[in-house]
Amino acid sequence: MKRKSIIPVLVIAGVLLTLLSVQGHAAKLPKDILVFASTDSITTWDPSAAYSTESSYMPNIYETLIWVSPPGSKKPFQPGLAKKWKVDKKGLEWTFYLRKGVLFHDGGALTAQAVKDSIERTIKMKKGAAFIFSPVKEIKVVDDYTVKFILKNAAPFDRIIASANAAWIISPKAVQKKRKWFDAGHDAGCGPYMLESWKPDEEIIFKKFDGYWKGWKGPHFNRIVVKIVKEATVADQMLESGVADLVTRIPIESSKILNSKKCCERLVGPSFMNYALHLNTAKYPFQNKLIRKAVSYAIPYKEIIEVAMGGLGRQAVGPVPFGQFGHDEGLFQYSHDLQKARKYMADAGHANGIKGKVVFTYASENAVEKAFAPLVKEELGKIGIQVEIRPMNWTAQWDLMKGGPEKAQDMAALLWWPTFSDPYETLYSLWHVEKKPYWNFAYYKNPEFDKTILAAYSTPDGKKAQELYSKAQKMLIDDAPSIFLVDVQRPIFKSRKLKGYVINPNYPRVPFWYHMYKE
Repeated sequence: MKRKSIIPVLVIAGVLLTLLSVQGHAAKLPKDILVFASTDSITTWDPSAAYSTESSYMPNIYETLIWVSPPGSKKPFQPGLAKKWKVDKKGLEWTFYLRKGVLFHDGGALTAQAVKDSIERTIKMKKGAAFIFSPVKEIKVVDDYTVKFILKNAAPFDRIIASANAAWIISPKAVQKKRKWFDAGHDAGCGPYMLESWKPDEEIIFKKFDGYWKGWKGPHFNRIVVKIVKEATVADQMLESGVADLVTRIPIESSKILNSKKCCERLVGPSFMNYALHLNTAKYPFQNKLIRKAVSYAIPYKEIIEVAMGGLGRQAVGPVPFGQFGHDEGLFQYSHDLQKARKYMADAGHANGIKGKVVFTYASENAVEKAFAPLVKEELGKIGIQVEIRPMNWTAQWDLMKGGPEKAQDMAALLWWPTFSDPYETLYSLWHVEKKPYWNFAYYKNPEFDKTILAAYSTPDGKKAQELYSKAQKMLIDDAPSIFLVDVQRPIFKSRKLKGYVINPNYPRVPFWYHMYKE
């Protein structure tokens, strides 16, 4: 694919901004073109390997068999490339009935064999989020438009196959292509938009796929122009001047007042991202459960949300974020209560505080963690726990944790979000018993917890699964190996003329362009 620009007016980040500042008026972009100032670059265009910021664009190029519905929907799932599906009573066999007449961008046709080959390609590559298919034993082609997944053990396969990563269906003409072919700027999806051109870390241009199976009745965009803009202030200028219709990030202060302006608005919706502090339960002082509870009561939750996050969050109720299946709003929630914190310190035999300092690490590139670290330090100091804040780049922080509990940090801040919309991945990754440290920053060991989450994951009974996930979360809250800080609320910054944006936390950071239009 040639990398070329399509319309001179869309060379916007530099030239057009300069023109606007000189001319003193807002830009008027064509109604059939959406300009998106995004922070998200591309690490790979291969849909089997993609597991990073390119996930912001993949759902517009590729499609899954089914989709997880946005909040407020009547049903938890919506048909995608499969018009209907069923599961047997044991939760081991999942059958999907495909739509007929669906074409890929390269002219290939959707069949059951294409589905089988796509998922098997992802499984064999063992890249990105391929691990989500670990329950799959076999994929069978029943007929041209019926495919059956046979599992090794029961699992919520509807949530897995609707994942925002690894579940994309690829054209049969391209399924044997290597990653290099995709990364050269090719796509092999059947979604509403095709990749037209790409300048790494600068610009991505998509054009509508005329043969999209849903059709193009009503208002839609013919092209999407993505400008990679890392600076929040530049994105803010682009939005307010009319150079961009949609942006990923603007400065916090601008964000707070955006809704007071005629040109633009901020939408706020749920996300499945959350922040937690993980306490090293394998060594002094946090091997003591009473001290962990003291810390849980010493955290200034509301101040963290207001100061570090600009109000864009809600105090977490357990480890499963608000809105996700498995969340339980009725779980116990710690509050900022220094009197209770001091009582727990006294009960632990440390009324006058602990010896030495605890090391608190956070990802230095994370502005939110940088902002709330001093707040945590100040409050813990009031109950006799002196904190040494140690910013580290994310990779170094993770490597320190994986080196083992004796040399690792005492406290670690972590931003987390799930790969697919079931609590098991989060609960297993962060708190299951590990022989060798990998994600369990708290070094938590509770075989009963492990048994409970596996039972929840393996049951096809949604009500029973919810009960078991609640039980497991109660264990974590009582044992307090981690402090559940904030469920992140996601802001969207857009022109008031841009309509149809739906925030779906199951697909983080994804603008579904097909549903959007300009007045």
